[in-house]
Amino acid sequence: MLRKVRAVVVRSGVAPQDADDVVHEAFVRLESYARKQEIRSQEAFLVTAAVNLGRDQARRRARLPVDDAEFDILSLADAAPLPEEQLLSQERLRRIGSGMQRLDPQTRRCLMAKRLDGLTAAQIASQENLSVAAVEKRVARALLFLTQWMGET
Repeated sequence: MLRKVRAVVVRSGVAPQDADDVVHEAFVRLESYARKQEIRSQEAFLVTAAVNLGRDQARRRARLPVDDAEFDILSLADAAPLPEEQLLSQERLRRIGSGMQRLDPQTRRCLMAKRLDGLTAAQIASQENLSVAAVEKRVARALLFLTQWMGET
């Protein structure tokens, strides 16, 4: 029954993303009314209430000064990081850069190929003329070193 009422509400012009809310409100009204009065057809009551609620919602939206479809609250917020966050990020980048320079060149290449290029250990092993196990050990040791390096101040 709820699927049928939802379909009727959508056909009457309610946006699909709002239809469930309208049907829910109609069901709440049905339950409230049924406690006080006898209802001959719950389905007819639900359909009528839902369609009326959809119309009321459309009238309220028509009176709003700003159309909800055009208004995006996220466009008001500045998504840029705060100056302090930018400064901390720049400092972390400098610190990780100096830590990367402390790695031997082959380990640095293995780590960057794994983490930045997304290559598998087997692909890196063939590029660097190493075994897969050697590549995995180099990457693990590099990550451990950088984690400890970043923890130092």
